[in-house]
Amino acid sequence: MAEQRLRCEWAGSDPLYTKYHDREWGVPVYDDKTLFEFLLLESFQAGLSWLTILKKRENFRKAFDNFDYKLIAEYDNRKVSGLLSNSTIIRNRLKILASVNNARAFIKIQKQSGSFSNYIWSFTGGKPLVNNYNSSHEVPASTALSDTISKDLKKKGFKFTGSTIIYAHMQATGMVNDHVTSCFRHKELS
Repeated sequence: MAEQRLRCEWAGSDPLYTKYHDREWGVPVYDDKTLFEFLLLESFQAGLSWLTILKKRENFRKAFDNFDYKLIAEYDNRKVSGLLSNSTIIRNRLKILASVNNARAFIKIQKQSGSFSNYIWSFTGGKPLVNNYNSSHEVPASTALSDTISKDLKKKGFKFTGSTIIYAHMQATGMVNDHVTSCFRHKELS
């Protein structure tokens, strides 16, 4: 009989969610392309469940040129219209336009900081912040740090990067370890 691992409550029983929890969520990401992928997906998640986004992730990958921010920054009205008619992704004009805008702002930050990774990780001193929550109910939706990053990103021209979205991004990309202490991933990522 396989060993039953304790996980964060939100991982639930959906195999896609469990796999995401076990392999990706909270793992530190320093690669710009992956950081942009999560920024794009998190912005589309606003108002929806993360599971909805995960189920459409591969469709987003195809629709948004494998999350290539350099290509996305060049999207024109024709490409945006094509995305708006793509029933396999979330067809929200403001979020699609924000993705194009954010790709352009992302490239500007890369030029200023050497990489987006250098910029975003500078807020945590380059390493993950480890929290010790006993229950998922203790985990905040945003923090003073996500407020600061959100404000800075907005100053730099980003859209759909409110504090809650940024905190979710920080959790997803391992800037914070918010696995509950009883979860097997908490210790592995600490």
